[in-house]
Amino acid sequence: MRCQPRYEGPVYIWLKNKQSCLLCDEPADGIQPVCTACETELPWLGDHCLTCALPLPAAGLTCGQCLRRPPAFEQVIAPWTYSFPLDSLITRFKHNAKWPFGRLLAELLAEFLQHRFEEDLRRPELLIPVPLANRRLRQRGFNQAAMLAHWLSDALEIPCDERLLLRIQDTDAQQDLNAEARLKNLRNAFALAPGADVKDRHLALVDDVLTTGATAQALARLLMDAGAARVDVYCLARTPKPGETP
Repeated sequence: MRCQPRYEGPVYIWLKNKQSCLLCDEPADGIQPVCTACETELPWLGDHCLTCALPLPAAGLTCGQCLRRPPAFEQVIAPWTYSFPLDSLITRFKHNAKWPFGRLLAELLAEFLQHRFEEDLRRPELLIPVPLANRRLRQRGFNQAAMLAHWLSDALEIPCDERLLLRIQDTDAQQDLNAEARLKNLRNAFALAPGADVKDRHLALVDDVLTTGATAQALARLLMDAGAARVDVYCLARTPKPGETP
């Protein structure tokens, strides 16, 4: 006996649904829940470091930190600076479980990445979300980086593996620490999963915000030491230096 009626057609054609902008509640112009005006007003990252995406006053430059100590990752790709209203959207997604904001930002990031792929950016073989400490995962109930990575995977048709990297130590919250303390805080915090094969592979780490780059550096170094050919970093936003405005 069938408890559901047989129906071969689509249940809900979301592409034909009139959507409202999540930011201003006005009608959205396209298939995504954001209007052109609000998307234009997002804090798009302008001139920045070619390696770590730190906001800089001119294009085509590499920041002093990356020149002095080249990081293990190849480059950071981020569409926005971490400022209003993007900081509010990420906070509501990350700390208040407002998943529609995360989904919207992931879709816009996917469009941004696809455009970069069509220009000159090499496509990675695998997306890897930054793992979350077990304590914070229990408190929050989800890993925002993993959700972003899976949404990107669907949109870009690039596989995602959230089990390849492990966070083997719970560490202090990074946002409360300076750059030097962040590096010490993350020492020996991560490991590769047993049997993980990254040799000669082009990988991309996925996270929500890149601040000092300490987490990205620790994970990229781990992957490169294990034989990865290249590690990029994809994130929603890049912060300026402390005390600077974007």
